[in-house]
Amino acid sequence: MRARTRDFIYTNDDLFFATNSYLHPEDRIISFLRYIPDSEGDRSKNGSRYSKVDTKQAYQYIKDKYPEYLFDADVTGEKMMGVPHDKVSEILRPENRLQEIIAHPDNELLEKVVKIADFFHEEAGIGYNHMGVSGSILPGLYDLNVSDIDFVIFGLENHRNAVETFARLKNDVDYPLKGIGDEFWNWLYNKRIKDSSLSIEEFKWYENRKSNRGVVDSVLFDILATRNWDEITGSYGGTDSESLGVLKIECTITDTLASYDNPAVYTVEDVEILSGLEFPVDEVASFTHTYAGQVKDGEKVIAQGKLEKITDVKTGKSRNRLVVGTTRESIDEYIKLKDLKI
Repeated sequence: MRARTRDFIYTNDDLFFATNSYLHPEDRIISFLRYIPDSEGDRSKNGSRYSKVDTKQAYQYIKDKYPEYLFDADVTGEKMMGVPHDKVSEILRPENRLQEIIAHPDNELLEKVVKIADFFHEEAGIGYNHMGVSGSILPGLYDLNVSDIDFVIFGLENHRNAVETFARLKNDVDYPLKGIGDEFWNWLYNKRIKDSSLSIEEFKWYENRKSNRGVVDSVLFDILATRNWDEITGSYGGTDSESLGVLKIECTITDTLASYDNPAVYTVEDVEILSGLEFPVDEVASFTHTYAGQVKDGEKVIAQGKLEKITDVKTGKSRNRLVVGTTRESIDEYIKLKDLKI
């Protein structure tokens, strides 16, 4: 049973989970609870009402009602969420949902989805079959007044092409996709930054440079990366992980092709330890969207997070990865340029 990042899982318990991994155990799909049935909920579908849950609510709901969706993840040593195969009613695919919307864009929000798809097809030359839409629009649980658009580009090179194309054309009056306006910045900053790692001026600078988020007819959208099936390698449980402690480093970025993936991965060299134990560092990975696409090839950066040793079970080869975003809030964990002058 195949599922990849950005898919949704609808279960026979009337729950909606968002897939957040490419690799899964043999008996379940790693995913996170997003929507639950709720007679007082603010989302509706087929005459039923649902509520969106945050991290704390999701874990509490599963622990109280459906503990079978929790499992011991040997790779992390912690309890994780995952939908058992016998609980899967349907796997919802972003690429299939986009095709449905293109055929029948029956409200203003879905018409905006089509505008985004047409833009990347016409201006970046990306096939419609390499695009999709995730988030609340995928299961049809969006709110016309508040929902944004999680637009998916399949294939890492396709995604790079999409972001570069948007960066080049987002200020052109002839195109419907625009850069973020002043009306959104405070909301985005307060949503993403929960400590003093970035000032709002720094946050705006990075986000403008990334060009993976914009506005179409006053609605926010993200340009999200998901690997093509043939780009997904490895197997669940194929590596062991060992925590090595908190580390702050200065380094040079050498490869950012996967910097918008989940996790975002940056290959590094010339690493200098600024604080923490002396360990070699091979890469930096971000599990928070805030630091995806944050820096570019050849740049000198400062990064702080938790170092883990990843060992291949079969070969015994290992690499050290500095992880940013070990919690959703990413407190005191960041990736930023060594010398940013605004």
